Amino acid sequence: MSTTTVKTPAPADEAPTGGAPAGKGPRRGERSRAGALTSHGILIVASLIALFPIAWLIYLSLGPDKDDYLHPEGILGKMTFDNYTFVLRHTPFFDWLWSTLVVSLGTTVIGVMVAATTGYAVSRMRFPGYKKFMWVLLVTQMFPVAVLMVPMYEILSELQLIDNYFGLILVYCSTAVPYCAWLLKGYFDTIPFEIDEAGRVDGLSPFGTFFRLILPLAKPGLAVAAFYSFITAFGEVAFASTFMLSDTKYTFAVGLQSFVSEHDAQRNLMAATAVLVAIPVSAFFYLVQKNLVTGLTAGGTKG
Repeated sequence: MSTTTVKTPAPADEAPTGGAPAGKGPRRGERSRAGALTSHGILIVASLIALFPIAWLIYLSLGPDKDDYLHPEGILGKMTFDNYTFVLRHTPFFDWLWSTLVVSLGTTVIGVMVAATTGYAVSRMRFPGYKKFMWVLLVTQMFPVAVLMVPMYEILSELQLIDNYFGLILVYCSTAVPYCAWLLKGYFDTIPFEIDEAGRVDGLSPFGTFFRLILPLAKPGLAVAAFYSFITAFGEVAFASTFMLSDTKYTFAVGLQSFVSEHDAQRNLMAATAVLVAIPVSAFFYLVQKNLVTGLTAGGTKG
């Protein structure tokens, strides 16, 4: 008895097993429209959150009365630039500006130079105790301002540097240099040692190799160190208010305190001054912002 096998045809709506999918999905690396909209939405919300305090400060600075911050809805109908006019004409604003720029730029230049040479020496040279030296720099960041205030005042008084720009610059460098040295040491570690050897083969001295070959390659790291040093000196209050005694030598951070007394606070003038203070910082940030991201990421790849 023989049997016959009957082959039934496959249904028309079934796709072959090894064939291509019926619908064409997104390629690898391509984001869907919903994903793109979500990403942009999150970025827009984050930007609004970041910009809101700045916009609110500018809005309050346009209120003519010192108590307008209690009723901000009333500012819209009486906006004025009188606060800016008063700050520029009737306060030592430009003295504060000069003092702040001298101290901040001085801290930046001296601090970055010292930190760069320190970081390069620890990165390239293996002298006895170089690891402990870096840990000592790190330990200096552990002491609070209140502990350092009295000994620093005694030292500056002995050196006759009280109420002196250079004395305040040295104090700020003691804060900025340890952190910047660690930062730049990590960045110098990412620069191949063969570059140093090539410089020596060409007849360059160690200083020549450092200044002519290494520093140009370390611009991103130097930009981050410069920005940190500048911000450290620009916004500090405790040391500046203690070591600077003359009104004309106050920095911006200390000058803002003159608008607040025991029984009164001219918040409209504080807001206007704060807006004007932000201009130099924004300009400095714009100059170094191209190298900030590169310096921050590259400096942390090696330790």
